[in-house]
Amino acid sequence: MELDQAETAALLAALELQIAWGADEALDEAALDRTRPREPAPAAPPAPAPRPALPRPAAAPLAPAAAFAPTAVRAEELAAGVDSLEALRDALAALNHPLRETAGNLVLSDGVADSGLVLIGEAPGADEDRQGKPFVGVSGKLLDRMLASIGIERARNAYLTNILPWRPPGNRTPTDAEMNLYTPFVMRHLALVRPHHIVLLGGTATKALLRRNEGITRLRGRWHSLEVPGLGPVPTLATLHPAYLLRQPAGKRDAWTDLRLLKRALDAHSGRS
Repeated sequence: MELDQAETAALLAALELQIAWGADEALDEAALDRTRPREPAPAAPPAPAPRPALPRPAAAPLAPAAAFAPTAVRAEELAAGVDSLEALRDALAALNHPLRETAGNLVLSDGVADSGLVLIGEAPGADEDRQGKPFVGVSGKLLDRMLASIGIERARNAYLTNILPWRPPGNRTPTDAEMNLYTPFVMRHLALVRPHHIVLLGGTATKALLRRNEGITRLRGRWHSLEVPGLGPVPTLATLHPAYLLRQPAGKRDAWTDLRLLKRALDAHSGRS
């Protein structure tokens, strides 16, 4: 087939365009005659018939929830019947809760119970779990230095405890359900030791006891009133947790402000100017 001059010019222009786009070689062994009509594409093979769904195995029946986690109502009843620190420890040790199965030791308290000053954290860590005492790890050592700067020592005039007596797996933050479950025991603990001042260390302890939605940075630096059943309102100071200060050293300035606030309140209570 002979091409006239116009058709030849059009084909050359198309070829130059392909070269300009980077197409510089043919991929087929034989030239493709694009003037022939296209053959219809072969029909796709029929799709296989869908397989019938396999029946699901029957789910195993769940054990009653009470067998693993007692309700907060039941915990409140148990806590109300505690009349000594020894009975409190026994009640917590007997409480059937999953945290007990993954932790090593029950961590109740350390320090002087009748000191009048109680500091409350959120939960034991790995070091506390091994030794059975609160605040004995790296953050505990920092807390001791902080308290010593205002004349407080756990062996002389302070008492330390946590919201949870068992270490959560992996040192995770306690859940709301766990805090609600153990808070009645914390309240009973406070009623037994009868503090005149309370310090809440960190956002978790503050949320659990003050029942406030604001973050710790908004609640710290001022006194709150915590109503303790059987004891009445107790001045309560929220401050930053020492573990937070290890991660964020810039917060130590705020923590020092809170410590001075605590020092003034303790001096006023004891009659020192």
